[in-house]
Amino acid sequence: MIELPEGLAPELVPLSWLVGVWEGTGVVEYPVGDEDEPRKYDFGQRVSFSHDGLPYLNYSSTTWLLDDEHTPLAAEMGYWRLDRPHEPGDRGPAMLLGDGPTPFTTTQSVETLRNATDGFDVEAAIVHPTGVNELYVGRVAKGRIDLATDTVVRSPNAKEYSAATRLYGLVEGKLFWAWDIAALGRELTSHASGQLAKVD
Repeated sequence: MIELPEGLAPELVPLSWLVGVWEGTGVVEYPVGDEDEPRKYDFGQRVSFSHDGLPYLNYSSTTWLLDDEHTPLAAEMGYWRLDRPHEPGDRGPAMLLGDGPTPFTTTQSVETLRNATDGFDVEAAIVHPTGVNELYVGRVAKGRIDLATDTVVRSPNAKEYSAATRLYGLVEGKLFWAWDIAALGRELTSHASGQLAKVD
């Protein structure tokens, strides 16, 4: 049974099982250039999904190599929310308040957002410190999230990276994930996966 965090916005109920701090390990395996064998290494990871009462989750992930120094590997942060048409009562753009009542303030009203597959449409905006920004769209249903990039924006000096998919699933209380990327001249290819346990 999933317990709803106190103060969670009703719109986040479909994503509520993500809330918390998760830690574990994973593996990267991705071909680079003309190398015969893909580069492969294990890593540790800490992921946090939190909320502040507004209809989005704050997301952060840090990873490190499983060497003696725990060498930092990568970091990313962003926001996850339901993907739905904007309403006059929604905040934004920028720091503007909405016009009228805040929409979807009850779990019953959120139920009207279910899609044809009996889940909910979601989006995730993820920023990397290496000059890459991703906007994912997808769906959540029954403890599983499937995402694919709608847009990838790169700074002029970022490495080539054009698309990605991510899969998250809650299995027996653990968070499993897989990430495929199209980068460095390659088509969409398996890149990394991990298994995390909730620690907070």
